[in-house]
Amino acid sequence: MLFRSAASAAGRNALGVIMTVMGDGGARGLLEMHQAGSLNIAEHESTAVVYGMPKEAIARGGADVVVPLPRIAERILAIASKKRR
Repeated sequence: MLFRSAASAAGRNALGVIMTVMGDGGARGLLEMHQAGSLNIAEHESTAVVYGMPKEAIARGGADVVVPLPRIAERILAIASKKRR
């Protein structure tokens, strides 16, 4: 529901991040965000304790960037900085 709300309310102004967790509900919502124009980050398999949802998000085409956990904050800041310009 969170990602669906972000897709609806913020569209291309949103930034989605999906990390370690099981299931695929978030992957569906992240795809909706992507289709609404947002940029989305998924955690790389090498650092995910449970790779279920990031894997599904990538497979469905909802993730634009895939990075290890220690680099996610750096990517968020880089994307946010570009969006402000």
